[in-house]
Amino acid sequence: MSDLTFNKVAGAVLATGLAIFGLRELSSGIFGHEKVEKPGFAVEVAAETGGDAAAAEVPPDWGTVLPTADVAAGQAVFAKCQSCHNITNGGANGTGPNLWGVVGHKPGSHAGFAYSPAMEAFAAKQPIWDYEHVYEFVKNPQKYMPGTKMTFVGLKKQEDRINLIAYLHAQGSTLPIPAPNPAAATAPAAEGAPTATGNAEAGNTTAVAGGPAGQGAAAPAGGAPAEQKAPAAQH
Repeated sequence: MSDLTFNKVAGAVLATGLAIFGLRELSSGIFGHEKVEKPGFAVEVAAETGGDAAAAEVPPDWGTVLPTADVAAGQAVFAKCQSCHNITNGGANGTGPNLWGVVGHKPGSHAGFAYSPAMEAFAAKQPIWDYEHVYEFVKNPQKYMPGTKMTFVGLKKQEDRINLIAYLHAQGSTLPIPAPNPAAATAPAAEGAPTATGNAEAGNTTAVAGGPAGQGAAAPAGGAPAEQKAPAAQH
């Protein structure tokens, strides 16, 4: 390459560099950043949650909801439990105990099933699976009874739990359905309305359904119903 050609290339590169530098300085002068004298403040936006989720769930009045519950729908919900639970009279145990007559039955007492220590401890203080205990257990087995073998995620919809309990009650249970007491379900639980356990122990809902089905599963098959897969209730 001749000296003349080299000088032309070098000059072009230098000119381009100077042009870029000049444009940068010019734009900085025009669009310079000015420091704000008084900084603003961040506005925190709370995540939107459904009104139902925010409000505390009110325990149902068993004397009112059970007589009108959809037993067929409850049987459909129980289909989620069948991979772990048998509910025929005299049927064998599976991953979870047989649930025939579980409502009103003593927790952790089905013959031939090895219950977890958590279910045995629960059975030591709870005489029978009443409606409230079954209702709360199948809602979230692991949370309601830490240590249970039942890994079912639980039934989040109140309607599903009520229908499931109605179905379980129709499968060999001798536990009476209490007389309607609508007033008991009008007071928010947060303001003193009996909790699932409170109701049962206070006698508002005589031990409800759910003779323990196994421990994790103890919760009546209901516990077993999972929104995703059958709980291994009663393990």
